[in-house]
Formats: sequence, structure tokens, C-alpha cells
Amino acid sequence: MTLWNGELPFYPQPWHAPGISVPLLIVILVFLALAASFLLILPGIRGHSRWFWLVRVLLSLFIGAEIVAVHFSAQWSVGGVNTNTSYKAFSAARVRAHVGLHVGLEGINITLTGTPVQQLNETIDYNERFNWRLGENYAEEYSEALEKGLPDPVLYLAEKFTPSSPCGLYRQYRLAGHYASGNPAHSAVGPLRRVAFCFWLLSNGLLSMPVPLYGGLALLTTGAFTLFSIFAFASISSVQLCPLRLGSATLTTHYGAAFWVTLATGILCLLLGVAVVSLHYSWPSALRTFLDRSGKDYGSQAKGSSPLILNNPLHKQFGALDLTTNTNL
Repeated sequence: MTLWNGELPFYPQPWHAPGISVPLLIVILVFLALAASFLLILPGIRGHSRWFWLVRVLLSLFIGAEIVAVHFSAQWSVGGVNTNTSYKAFSAARVRAHVGLHVGLEGINITLTGTPVQQLNETIDYNERFNWRLGENYAEEYSEALEKGLPDPVLYLAEKFTPSSPCGLYRQYRLAGHYASGNPAHSAVGPLRRVAFCFWLLSNGLLSMPVPLYGGLALLTTGAFTLFSIFAFASISSVQLCPLRLGSATLTTHYGAAFWVTLATGILCLLLGVAVVSLHYSWPSALRTFLDRSGKDYGSQAKGSSPLILNNPLHKQFGALDLTTNTNL
């Protein structure tokens, strides 16, 4: 170890956190594998129903992947600023750098990239993760960052999110994350996104059965709970409790990609649910064609008054009269 500007470097080499979290990568790979498996068997489906199945399955996989993946994303609230700021503690040296803040439902990511990257005889390129999810202690992670000797901008932003900080960002964003993700261990409300995922599974099962009306209602419920999680996160995190000043610049945050994708998915679920319910009552034949349903198993549900005819062929074998039972459902 050598001295840097007369001080001992407690954190001599920059530590790079992965650009994408491992759980998020696993979720994406799992749903991509499911989509690829379906595309492999797609040529075996005959006729025009092949394209109907393609649209159904890909839309369903997209909705399911979004509901699960955004829980692990750090793109719910993001911000960045270019500034001239101090670099290390107990030193007057300053660097030009881009500082980024990425807030997710389970923690924050803080990035520091020099402009240029090579300054003060070292590489300035940091990507640090601080978690507040269940089983993680944010205060302990912040203490470890102090012991490592992370750069001042990283420690400054991380300190603003500590539980003891007067800014209250820890309570604000953690509460917003719990309302959106629905962690029952820390939130008094129902598990919004988990309920949305359960209703997504239920809608897939119901749409594969001769009860498309209930499948449409399940889609509507999925969209409703998805939008509830969006509104909960937005209402709690929209208030800026304290400014984040880095040198001469102020870092401000805005909604990120995960927020907008979740909003679009909620609206998509509502539109699909309304379409299924409307077609069920106004144009059942088109819905039957799209769902690849035969008239025998769907007609009685769509009309509600068609007779169900039950014949017993054993009566003819023994010379008995042919009995026909008509039952109006």
C-alpha cells in the first residue's frame, strides 16, 4: 500500500457491483427460456390458431415477467448530475465526475464516474449497492462503506438514506417500496404486487378453460393491483424531503424505467380484461376463435340458455327405449 496525497488508502481499488442484479437476471432468463420453448413448439400448431396462441402466450409471459422482474430493479426512481466535488476524506483534491442515484424497492445504487475516468492517478468508476430489504441492515452496510474509504460523493448520498438521517429518505423510500412490493413483514397493507402475480396466474388458468369471463375479470384485478402499487409508490416518494447537494450542483430524481413499464403493464392488463369481458357479451364467436375454443364447450356459457342433451347408448344394447334428457342451464 502506498500513500495517496499523504493519506493511507483504505479502499485502494474501486469495487464494481454488477450492472444488473442476479435475481433480476435470473427472472429474465427464466421467462426468456419459457418464450423460447413455446416458439419451438409453435410450428406444430396448425392453422390460424398458431398466431392467436403466439399473441396470447407472449403477452402473458411479458406481463408475468414484468410483475416479477421490476421487484428487483433499481430503476424506480433515478437521477444524475455532473459536478466538481471533493473526492476523498481529509484531502482538498477535487474531481469532475458524474454522480448517479438509482432507487429500487429493495435498496439504492450509487454510481460515480469520473469525466474523464482517469484522474488523480487512479480510475474513478464506482457502482455501490446499499440494501434495505428483509434480512439486510442498511446501517451496517453504510458502516462497512466508511471502513472501506469510499469516495465522498458516494458516502454523502448513502448517508442521506441511513435510518438516523434527518432527511427521512430511508423511511420515505422504504415505505414506498413496501407499499409497492407488498412485503407483509414491514407493511400493513396487502401484498399488492404479489396479489397481482397470483391473479395473473389465475387468469392464465381461467382463459385456458371454458370460462373466459372469469379470466377477463382476473386480468382486470391484475391490472388494478399493479396500478395500486404504482400509485402507492408515487404518492409516498414524490415529496422531496431534503436537497442532495454535490459540490455546486443539486441532484434531483425522477421516475425511472421500472416505474413507467409497470404503469404500462397495469394499463395493458386493464385493456385486455375489458376486451375479454366485452367480447364475452357482445361477440362471443370472435372470443371463441381467439381463445381457440370449440362451440361445444363454450356455447352454453356464452348463451346461458342452450340445452344440454345427455344420451345413454347402453339402453339400445339391451333393447330399452332411447331416453333423452334435456336440461336447460
